[in-house]
Amino acid sequence: MAMSLTRRTMSPTICTLLAFLIFATGACAQDNVSGSSARPEPLRLHPQNPHYLLFRGRSTILITSGEHYGAVLNLDFDFAPYLDELQSNSLNLTRTFSGTYFEVPSSFGITDNTLAPKRYCSPWAPAGDKFDLSRFNDAYFARLKDFLSQAAKRGIVVEYVLFCPFYEDNLWAVNPMNPRNNVNNTPDCPRTDVYTLKHKALLDIHDAFVRKAVAELNAFDNLYFEICNEPYFGGVTEEWQGHIAQVIADAEKNLPNKHLIAQNIANGGKKIDKPNPLVSIFNFHYATPPNTVAENYRLNKVIADDETGFRGKDDVFYRTEAWDFLIAGGAIYSNLDYSFTPTHPAGTLKDFRSPGGGGADLRKQLKALKDFMYGFDFIRMAPNNGLIKGGSITAPLSGNPAQVNATVRCLAEQGKAYAIYIRGGSQAELQIDLPAGPFKAEWFNTRTGQIDKTEDFQHAGGEKKLASPPYSDDIALRVTRQP
Repeated sequence: MAMSLTRRTMSPTICTLLAFLIFATGACAQDNVSGSSARPEPLRLHPQNPHYLLFRGRSTILITSGEHYGAVLNLDFDFAPYLDELQSNSLNLTRTFSGTYFEVPSSFGITDNTLAPKRYCSPWAPAGDKFDLSRFNDAYFARLKDFLSQAAKRGIVVEYVLFCPFYEDNLWAVNPMNPRNNVNNTPDCPRTDVYTLKHKALLDIHDAFVRKAVAELNAFDNLYFEICNEPYFGGVTEEWQGHIAQVIADAEKNLPNKHLIAQNIANGGKKIDKPNPLVSIFNFHYATPPNTVAENYRLNKVIADDETGFRGKDDVFYRTEAWDFLIAGGAIYSNLDYSFTPTHPAGTLKDFRSPGGGGADLRKQLKALKDFMYGFDFIRMAPNNGLIKGGSITAPLSGNPAQVNATVRCLAEQGKAYAIYIRGGSQAELQIDLPAGPFKAEWFNTRTGQIDKTEDFQHAGGEKKLASPPYSDDIALRVTRQP
């Protein structure tokens, strides 16, 4: 099956035609992005608060509910309606795999998986029924740059994932780097040896691809590089990751733009003892509860929950994870949205049997979260749960497991603005330490984005008791000092 996929998807005629068609449209879009005198600076750490980002002159948090990473490598995925749907919900991030890895239809039980293409577009050139890893595929890079251009027009940042380990032998069996699938006599090694320093021939292939991708994408401002998705699976070594980070940095040394580098650290959380100084974004997956933010806040870098989506279909799991993570001080949240498929590129598939959720309702809820966060001058804020001095949270009547253990988090610019999030319960009364002055308290509905209760008050200083309206699952509170 693996070899028939290769034969079916990599016709040189198709690739040549695709290269012409995409180049004709992508080149013009690229010119708009890389204008000579007013070229925007790429996404970077915010100079006033490096826990957050600066993009096109604006303090930035990245939030999305995106497709399963195959937007470029899957020729049957029309990424224009996909990007339109993200933009319509003010979602500003998409995560895409480079094509050095792809999946098969049976992978992870995902319905119509965008990362399991029927027509695979590889970064390496076709050579009959195989690939030539010494040459690159012009059609691929034309499509990639068109994707970056289309995302740039919509204000969407692309996390470009260079590599991914092989979770199972069948994924290594179909990969272009496997010697059975190329004309380059690559080492016949187990899948767990591919992303190590053991085999110079493979390392040279990795390095050449990284240098090519970095050079091709240097003009884009809406981009950062992730070294490797989930390197804690499949034998990927720290030494190899450090090597790839250095290759990225060296490749950009003499280029006009410098892009941020992200490293995927762990599922859940982990305290980082020896951070790579080349890395600016530390990625975690399924980071709930978001304890890893506090554990690594001292690094003064961006902490990201850049994948979640294996907890069933209910929106509550992903909405609450997103709120919890960002109020804890994280700056990036990326949900896997299985309603996006090649046949439903606008995210309209509802009857999928994938391991997670997604859909129009969740995307609107994440828009509400983004609107809430952007209502603050968040670069002046920091986690400060100690400002919550007490209170009570009424337990819900239902037995929803997401509601069993209620938590309260606070992100604050002391004396001026407080973003508070309650996860769990059905009604809350909080005691908050506030200075003297006039304040407004607004209870924010995390489902609808509406204000369910407002209270203006003159405070004498000290603890202030604030009571929520009834809610289900979670609620947010915005307290701001008034003129």
